[in-house]
Amino acid sequence: MSSVKNVLVDGDPDPCKDDEKGFDAWWEERSLPQKILLGILFAIGGIGLLALFGLGVMLLWNWLMPDIFGLKQLNYWQAWGLLVLCWILFKGFGFGDSNSSSERRRKRQLRRYMREGQSSAEEGPAGSPEV
Repeated sequence: MSSVKNVLVDGDPDPCKDDEKGFDAWWEERSLPQKILLGILFAIGGIGLLALFGLGVMLLWNWLMPDIFGLKQLNYWQAWGLLVLCWILFKGFGFGDSNSSSERRRKRQLRRYMREGQSSAEEGPAGSPEV
C-alpha cells in the first residue's frame, strides 16, 4: 500500500521499478548449474506434455470413434502416428516462411471484402427508398 502512495505522491509513472530488469537480468543472475538444471526440467516437462497429448488423443479416439463410426481402437503409438499425419495434412511441413506473407495478404483481402460487404449492407439494397 505504501508503494501505491509513493507512486501517487511522487508522481512516478512506473510503480514496478524492480521489474525493469526483466527476464534477462533474472537469467543472468543464475549460475551455470542452475541454468543447466532449469533446461533439464523444461525438457522433461515438455516431453511430459507431449506424452500427455498423445495419451489424450488415444483416449478420445478410443472413447468416441469405435462407438460412433465402428472403427478399431488405437494404441499409443498409432495415436501418435495419427497426430503426425494430421500435422502433415493440415499444417504442412513448415519449411520456409513463404506461406506467412501470402496468408497475411489473404486475410487482409478477406477483411477488406467483409468491410465492403458490411458497408453495402448498411446502405440497403440499391434502389430502395430510405425510411
